Amino acid sequence: MVSFLLCILALVAGYGLYGAFVERVFGPDPERPTPAVSKADGVDFIPMPTWKVFMIQFLNIAGTGPIFGAIMGAKFGPASYLWIVLGCIFAGAVHDYLSGMLSVRHGGAGLPELVGSYLGNGTKKVMLVFSVILLLLVGAVFVYSPALILGDMAGDGGRGSIMLWAGVIFAYYVIATLLPIDKIIGRIYPAFAGALLFMAAALLVCLLVKWPSLPEIWGGLQNRGPSVGLTGQSIFPCLFITIACGAISGFHATQSPLMARCIKSEKLGRPIFYGAMITEGMVALIWAAVASWFFFDGGAAAVGSDLGAAAPAVVTKVSRAWLGVLGGILALLGVVAAPITSGDTAFRSARLIIADFLKLDQKPVHNRLLVSIPLFIGAAVLLWFNVANANGFNIIWRYFGWANQTLSVFTLWTVTVYLALHARRKLSYLVTLLPACFMTAVCLTFICIDKTGFGLPAALTPWLGCGTFLVSLTLFFLWHSRRGAASPTAA
Repeated sequence: MVSFLLCILALVAGYGLYGAFVERVFGPDPERPTPAVSKADGVDFIPMPTWKVFMIQFLNIAGTGPIFGAIMGAKFGPASYLWIVLGCIFAGAVHDYLSGMLSVRHGGAGLPELVGSYLGNGTKKVMLVFSVILLLLVGAVFVYSPALILGDMAGDGGRGSIMLWAGVIFAYYVIATLLPIDKIIGRIYPAFAGALLFMAAALLVCLLVKWPSLPEIWGGLQNRGPSVGLTGQSIFPCLFITIACGAISGFHATQSPLMARCIKSEKLGRPIFYGAMITEGMVALIWAAVASWFFFDGGAAAVGSDLGAAAPAVVTKVSRAWLGVLGGILALLGVVAAPITSGDTAFRSARLIIADFLKLDQKPVHNRLLVSIPLFIGAAVLLWFNVANANGFNIIWRYFGWANQTLSVFTLWTVTVYLALHARRKLSYLVTLLPACFMTAVCLTFICIDKTGFGLPAALTPWLGCGTFLVSLTLFFLWHSRRGAASPTAA
């Protein structure tokens, strides 16, 4: 528990210290009109209160990532705490803040547009396809997990029940994706975000009261997973793929432009973008600690479960056992609301990305339908695979995790090039260059050695990881030396 509490304090300090430093690196201009003001259209570009934008941003990016990812990542041991804290402060929150503010500076542009501006049109086209595929995976994952939990709450977790709840969620997605952002998202998301935060706070109180004997960081950072069935996966790179949204997530860069179109001032970027990611890191840490108790301190037996339980089952069992009937229902609703609300904004992001590429005006409803219907069909196919395959959730989660982190690589390199060209301080690009090189190494190594990828021998892991980091670092400095000194003018 001591390691856990120190990590909580580190996240708070990270927001206050490193968050302020990153803000100075970017240099927000409070007098510069934001897209919410300059491009207001009543559909996607709408100024909204700061507290509401924060709550929506938090709920958009939270999803099941900081919960299910943290539960599965906790099997690796206390190394999961370090990744959540260091990844969140130095990579994830930086990634979210700078991608969000870059969208603000470029008129609320989506991720593919930003990538195209700094990495070229060829990369933009790749990013367009990659982003849409990821968002479809998000839609499938974030329909299946809440449908599974709702089916269990209703007393029937069979396939028929899952498909019924999935159909209800899809119907909601259609409505939320097509309506203006302030009609549903702006009205009910803050309440759902409150439910999710209640769940996290209630579990934190339970942890403090129960004070379980959890593995500590100083007890060793080796993989503790073999004792709970996690074999054949090394901490590098598998931990960094498993815990995505709680540390760094490329999916967030598809969501930040949604709020970049609603933010009233550039000075609000740090609490909204950086702050929401730190808050998500808190949620991930809490669930990692709960899962550590579940897997390593007799928690599974205490709640009437077994060590082989899937992440949704862990959520259900622990919430009911620790928070009672009413508290358990409220907590589970928070866990259910998070993925549902991330799923509908994923489809909304996909619609806007495709519409921007096609130059298709989104004010007419029929234009929104023209883009949205194929997206829902594609997600439904993935959902059917999830339900029909006994291991479907784990398979899709792995591809989702890798695609998610690979998207963060594109975003980090985009922001790095922006800082190299436009930052007011020399070497400011280091704040994203080092995370970009690290995540490039993580994603390339994972797809090379994992059985869902090329399945190369695990012995190559250190060579692939170190080699990729050094090569990407060298290529950047070669590019930078050819470009010469960066211009201090802002974009």
